[in-house]
Amino acid sequence: MIATVSPSALSGSLQAPPSKSCTQRACAAALINNGTTVIDNAGRSNDEQAAIHIVQKLGATVEVTKKQVVITSNPHLFSSNYPGKHTVITVGESGLSLRMFAPLAALFRHEITLTGEGSILSRPVGFFEEVFPQLGVDVQTHDGKVPLFIQGPIQPKSITVDGSLSSQFLTGLLMAYAKACKTPATITVNHLASKPYIDLTLDILQQFGFSIENEDYRKFHVLPRKKYSDHSVKYTVEGDWSNIALLLVGGAIAGGITVKGAMIHSSQGDRRIIQALEDSGAQLKITQNAVTVSGKGLKAFDFDATDAPDLFPPLVALAAYCKGTSTIRGVNRLLHKESNRAKTLQSEFAKMHVPVDLQQDLMVIKGGHAVRGAAVSSHNDHRIAMACAVAALGATGKTVISHADAVRKSYPGFFDDLRKLKAAVQVS
Repeated sequence: MIATVSPSALSGSLQAPPSKSCTQRACAAALINNGTTVIDNAGRSNDEQAAIHIVQKLGATVEVTKKQVVITSNPHLFSSNYPGKHTVITVGESGLSLRMFAPLAALFRHEITLTGEGSILSRPVGFFEEVFPQLGVDVQTHDGKVPLFIQGPIQPKSITVDGSLSSQFLTGLLMAYAKACKTPATITVNHLASKPYIDLTLDILQQFGFSIENEDYRKFHVLPRKKYSDHSVKYTVEGDWSNIALLLVGGAIAGGITVKGAMIHSSQGDRRIIQALEDSGAQLKITQNAVTVSGKGLKAFDFDATDAPDLFPPLVALAAYCKGTSTIRGVNRLLHKESNRAKTLQSEFAKMHVPVDLQQDLMVIKGGHAVRGAAVSSHNDHRIAMACAVAALGATGKTVISHADAVRKSYPGFFDDLRKLKAAVQVS
């Protein structure tokens, strides 16, 4: 798919897209829940569809309607012969689903193979080779990559793990421990990355009745669940701050817009886009559940995105329109995304005459000059496609984005939503 974005003045209001991070975690929590879970406002992105597919393959009953996903599990699922010998499950291109559902697959006694497609084939999973054998789980990988062969059942005990690569590995372990612990167990974590995502995991587990005590993000004490009978849950997915960030940056660049459903007190780390917008001089009006933004005379900013790496693409788009030199810290967190996101941002924004310099863990953007429309590529990375589209709103001339269908991974309605905000977008 090719998307062509012309310079546009944005206006109007929009409902925030649902959080895929919340939807995926809610699907996982529903799998380990004893009873029926109703997930309201669930998204329909590729990553969310992958999570729904996985819980079905692992034995839960799933009903999908226009506004809800209803998942029913039962307490005997993990002690039965389900899902059967040599089950193969694809996670699509979802890094979170791969890392979160691997420990949940280890709850079963039969061999389960997790595989995927696209960039997931290059994502490292050596973490499981180090940790699973300590927990009684047989594991094999293909040189530290998928396919990932797992055979449980997992036997939780107090262990120490490395959290520097991604918090998603810890999210999966916390989920599996929450289900399987018969006595208290502690996971000690060294160098935990992306702490806000762990806050999100803990919040969702708490809503499902699981108890985990967080000791300064260094020790996580998992307590056995007190209630083993049917436990029905209704969970409403909040707006996705990773994608809200892109919309708000578009408003700062190209006009005044309001995004509804932006919960300012969310556990999602990407809500810190508000800080960057304030530092850049954007005008903001913030309520409990909505943000209005406009921008004029934007200035350079300095931002640490180590715990919010998905903010790099919208921050680069914002910096392109800020007079002066902006800096973003945390580049090392971008190595294992859908693309090498730091180099991809550098190459594609260079085509739009925005210099992006990489200095070890620092990204330096020289902004405030005319941004030019250009032919760019998403490199099959959803966030690169959206960042280029947002940057195109204030550029001189049209920007043509190849492989723009990558947005289906997280925000399939992105280009439609831009049109609702009066952006000139053509898709072919």
